[in-house]
Amino acid sequence: MGFGDLKTPGGLKVLNDFLADKSYIEGWVPSQADVAVFDAIPSAPSTVQCHALRWYNHIKSFQNQKGSLPGVKKPLGQYGPSGVEDNTAADSKDDDDDMDLFGSDDEEDAEAERLKEERIAAYAAKKSKKPTLIAKSSILLDVKPWDDETDMAKLEECVRSISMDGLLWGQSKLVPVGYGIKKLQIGCVVEDDKVGTDQLEEQITAFEDYVQSMDVAAFNKI
Repeated sequence: MGFGDLKTPGGLKVLNDFLADKSYIEGWVPSQADVAVFDAIPSAPSTVQCHALRWYNHIKSFQNQKGSLPGVKKPLGQYGPSGVEDNTAADSKDDDDDMDLFGSDDEEDAEAERLKEERIAAYAAKKSKKPTLIAKSSILLDVKPWDDETDMAKLEECVRSISMDGLLWGQSKLVPVGYGIKKLQIGCVVEDDKVGTDQLEEQITAFEDYVQSMDVAAFNKI
């Protein structure tokens, strides 16, 4: 597994594809996994890699807290999708490889069984708890471009690439504002304890090649 060389466009593309449906490298909160991958990137990805850029800007906001994030930092090659060669860590195979093929199946089976049992136990514990009321809000956002030449389809793609636990994007439309300029009006539902309008504004305006500003047009408790 691995992203490959994150200093190259190819490595950043793998990272971008990996983050298309994820907020973080591992789990649901920022961790040392995000720090390890962030530190391997020399500068912010381009807006073409909108998922990677959204993640990069979010993790950058934790710069002063990097040491306190949970988890243990592992070698870079241990993060990311399977089947991608990590050229920064890979060594050429030697004659001892054949020896590694024997005696490993039992260990892998035992580990898989242990993880399966842990997941079943966690699911049973979660199911046994009484459901709690989750406070949610419906928000309508106005996202304004720089001018009438801004690619609004790409702008909306960037906005929808923002993925957070407790955030669900809804319908959208383009609304004329004058001089041939249209703004993106898009709705979303958020869990109040997990997502705030400040977070949304920070991540949306990070796509500065497309977005001039963001305003809250309507905010209603559900």
